[in-house]
Amino acid sequence: KMGNAESNAYQNHLSRFLPEEQSDIDGLFDTLSGSSGSAGAKNAKAAKKTVTLAALQARQSAHTREPLPQPMTARLYNGMKSIDLPGKSSGLGEQIAKEQFVIFMSNLLKGNADEKISIIMRMIDKTGGPLKGKQIQEFTEDLITSVVHVLSYRKELKGWSLENTRDSSSGVKALASELLSELKLPDGTKPMGSQLLETNFDQSVIEDWVYRVPQISVFLSVVIRQGLHVLHSLPDQTNDILNLVPHCKGIKGRGVVSLFDIPAIIYINSHLPAEMQHKWQLLFSSRLHGESFSQLCAHIVNKGPCIVIIRDLDGFLFGGFASHSWEVKPQFQGDNRCFLFSVFPTLAVYTYTGYNDHYMYLNHGQQTMPNGLGMGGQHGYFGLWIDSDYGKGHSKAKPRCTTYNSPQLSAREDFTLDAMEVWAVGDAPESAGRKGKKSILDVDPQAQALLEMAGKSRQSEGLREPMEEDEGDD
Repeated sequence: KMGNAESNAYQNHLSRFLPEEQSDIDGLFDTLSGSSGSAGAKNAKAAKKTVTLAALQARQSAHTREPLPQPMTARLYNGMKSIDLPGKSSGLGEQIAKEQFVIFMSNLLKGNADEKISIIMRMIDKTGGPLKGKQIQEFTEDLITSVVHVLSYRKELKGWSLENTRDSSSGVKALASELLSELKLPDGTKPMGSQLLETNFDQSVIEDWVYRVPQISVFLSVVIRQGLHVLHSLPDQTNDILNLVPHCKGIKGRGVVSLFDIPAIIYINSHLPAEMQHKWQLLFSSRLHGESFSQLCAHIVNKGPCIVIIRDLDGFLFGGFASHSWEVKPQFQGDNRCFLFSVFPTLAVYTYTGYNDHYMYLNHGQQTMPNGLGMGGQHGYFGLWIDSDYGKGHSKAKPRCTTYNSPQLSAREDFTLDAMEVWAVGDAPESAGRKGKKSILDVDPQAQALLEMAGKSRQSEGLREPMEEDEGDD
């Protein structure tokens, strides 16, 4: 009877996968258990096929560089081992049976929070008891590190790379602590800082956290699909992995390292409107285009929704998302999808409060109104401000920005700009189509002719943008 119950549960889990997914999982299990090939098949019935930790690690290190860091391989193994099979004494020793392997895949890739939770508990700590915040932090950091590592290893970073982005190590810690800030005790309190690390969390609290923080499930899915190389090529029913990392345009071959790191790109992208999450294109970089407010305006006006990111001289990284094309005018613009964010020293997004509609502002060359780029707050008191006297800015929030509820984002209230980037997100608006459109450098042909007659070369010629983004960026 017990064997029957076992095969029923197993069949139920197996039936969640499409036929081609089932054969993909079977193939992986056979490879890991070393029983592919006819000789193995003959003995398969006699010696029930199993997978060991050594086999999982060997699969990883069979490649020159492992698809997954070793600590994550061990966590996956503990998760597989944690699945109790009906009629078997729990903890089947060190070997993983096919049923455990399939149920593990089914629960983590197709299950709900309830089904995932006991596996995640054992992945965090193999005893599965109440967990300290510090253990959850270590697991979350391992998980994010593994996502960055495996996406890079599988060449799935879509034009980003570990070379053209900021080092990810501080970003991993920042994203982990942002996700951990959502851990709530049963009484609704959120322990923070060192208190969080020492607090004990039971299964119901962690289940609630996994349910409310979708990144955990998405990251686990990426680690399994891309790390074990299973179900990765089949069309996914969910779009969350599809747009986990946006396609990057405009940075390739230009020798620039973005101010963003991979964890921050993943996090900020997840807060954009869904229709803008598939592509980011570099419009302006102070290192490419020079430190000039008129250059900034020339590159970002009428280019559709944008992300602005700034580094101040103290190394703080912060910025904002503008939901509409920037226009030079003395009025506020945008809508309530705009937000401000911090990338370093903390990673956080600050959204619309409903207090006022001062979403975004861009003005240049006016006598009566402030000239510069601002988001949130009010004139002279912006949540984020870059002065038209390029290089100066402020982030004022005593105690919070009225529009976005953001704290002071820069290290000092009045800051000096070290570097700045602007990225267009989503598809470019029709009006920004380049066909037959003059470059800003061609707007005044008379001035150009006079310069040439005077024998002056045009310094700005080298700043001309490539006419069409090279599709090879993917």
